[in-house]
Amino acid sequence: MAHVDWYIEGPSFGNCNCNYGCPCQFEDLPTHGNCTGFEVIQVSKGHFGKTDLTGTRAALLYAWPGPIFEGKGALQAIIDDRATGAQREALETVLLGGETDEEATHWWVFRAMCDTVHETLFKRIDYEADIENRTASLDIDGLVTSSGRPIQAPHGGGEHRVRIDIPGGIEFTLAEIGSASTKSDAAIKLDLDDSYGQWAIIRHGPHGIAA
Repeated sequence: MAHVDWYIEGPSFGNCNCNYGCPCQFEDLPTHGNCTGFEVIQVSKGHFGKTDLTGTRAALLYAWPGPIFEGKGALQAIIDDRATGAQREALETVLLGGETDEEATHWWVFRAMCDTVHETLFKRIDYEADIENRTASLDIDGLVTSSGRPIQAPHGGGEHRVRIDIPGGIEFTLAEIGSASTKSDAAIKLDLDDSYGQWAIIRHGPHGIAA
């Protein structure tokens, strides 16, 4: 099936309720039995058909009562209010799995595993991330706030650096892992404290991760 030609590349940051290792990345069950969290991206390079997406920002909040593959989840997209009408429509389409091959991206999978899709919000997204140093800050109009930092060794050994490398993955090929805390008063509530934080460069198109 032919899709609209699109491409999104940029630094992403996310936080979920799992322990630092996030068993989901290893095809294991989530730490606490359920899965809830968010991700945010700033598009450093991108387009959707003839619509330029460069410089846009968007976030996706999610929650499942069990493992993702069991479904029955909920999603809510938030798009920066500085995006134009065409950019908003394009980002919402992609974040909710549209114009994408089946199972090609984590966005497609997330949408397929959700019974509930809350209304997309258009709010100011203030976001900074340093992937190399595993730091991030996020404020979505006071509705969602998050911060990320390196993991600190419990025995006092200082910062700990670890990566997850997934050849053939549907979200990233290489991600830096750290600690993150998030609060959300959006449709999907979050109250996370020093749990799994993830930094990666997202490179997605209609057929999955782009080379």
